Amino acid sequence: MLKVAVMGGGSTYTPELVNGFLERQGFLQLDELWLMDIDQQRLQVVGGFARRMVKAAGSPFKVVLSTELQDALSGAAYVITQLRVGQMNARQQDEYLGRRHGLIGQETTGVGGMAKALRTIPVILQIAHDLEILAPGAMLINFTNPSGLVTEALFRHAPGVRAVGVCNSAITTKMMILHALTMLTGEVTSPDRAFLKTLGLNHLSWYYGFEVDGVEKWDIVLQAYLERLKISENPEFLPEDVERLGMIPNSYLRYFYYTSRMLKLQDSWPPSRAEQVMAIEESLMADYADIQRTSVPKGLMQRGGAWYSTVATQLINAHLNDLNEVHVANTRQNEAVPGYPEDWVMEMPCLVNKKGIHPLPCGPLPDECYQLIARVKAYELLTVQAAIEGDRSLARRALLTHPLGPAADQVDAVLEDMLQVNKPYLNKFFA
Repeated sequence: MLKVAVMGGGSTYTPELVNGFLERQGFLQLDELWLMDIDQQRLQVVGGFARRMVKAAGSPFKVVLSTELQDALSGAAYVITQLRVGQMNARQQDEYLGRRHGLIGQETTGVGGMAKALRTIPVILQIAHDLEILAPGAMLINFTNPSGLVTEALFRHAPGVRAVGVCNSAITTKMMILHALTMLTGEVTSPDRAFLKTLGLNHLSWYYGFEVDGVEKWDIVLQAYLERLKISENPEFLPEDVERLGMIPNSYLRYFYYTSRMLKLQDSWPPSRAEQVMAIEESLMADYADIQRTSVPKGLMQRGGAWYSTVATQLINAHLNDLNEVHVANTRQNEAVPGYPEDWVMEMPCLVNKKGIHPLPCGPLPDECYQLIARVKAYELLTVQAAIEGDRSLARRALLTHPLGPAADQVDAVLEDMLQVNKPYLNKFFA
């Protein structure tokens, strides 16, 4: 029996994930999809909709709803973590924490990302430790942000569990490039014929190559991207910066490259992104509660996370069926990048088969990229340890290390604010 368990099954992302399993049922032959959530009300609404979707598709597998972690984990072959400790209210607090102190307020990077990591890491590690007992050999697929940082914690502190981090950024970029190539050449290329070259950390990566049937198309891709930037009224990146790099930066690098500009955007809050998502989720939950509905509403695309179901279900399919497919994932690089510490969890193309997730060899990035990665990785390692130990000194050092963190004379105020706001979730810091 093939059982997949989803931690945070009450998420508004879940119906998209259900669609992914339905589309691949001929390959996966899933028997049971367990949706686990501590919020019973959300679970009933989202889970009820998921059941209607599956029933409308002919009931190829069973959807089980549970508020019991151990029941959901027991006997699972794959566990997907997509939870949010503190729910959307905590995300809103993360964003305004940054704004209060004149810093970037964002859910996965800077002080907001650190606050989320401190809340999340102990919960994910507990799931991993329970999984090791209840379903030895199962694979944990982490989608919970900050995905790379959480996956780093899993590799260092739950070594008995097979873990991998996933994100939709790379596949979204790949699909956008394929669309652009179709517009330029008129030729439609299926995604499985294309290979996106990328390297970095989650939400801190660069795209530097694109092959179709083994033929490099990067010059065409980069030129098309530059042309788009040049005609945009509000370009994501300055064309001259991209031209000098010769690479396309992940969109989150805006916070590092153009910090002042991103800070000015916060002056217009509300609504912050969290507040926008709250409104979107309220509408989505109303749609999901409609007992006549059996298909995903269009409003889900506004939520973000496009192609998430494709990322998760394709990776499971490639692993389960030993397909030797290439997928971008977060895992230990294991000397795939010469000169980089082999125990770093990085986001990069990996060969996926029944034996596991295998990083593909690639050359190192330019030094200016490496220096930024190294500093953020140092912050990640300090944050992981601070979250596990509840150590304020380590948390302070993490804040000082992050490129988007506060100045030295501001650190104590920011840290105290962060800890007090999140006190209900940070017991170890107040023991």
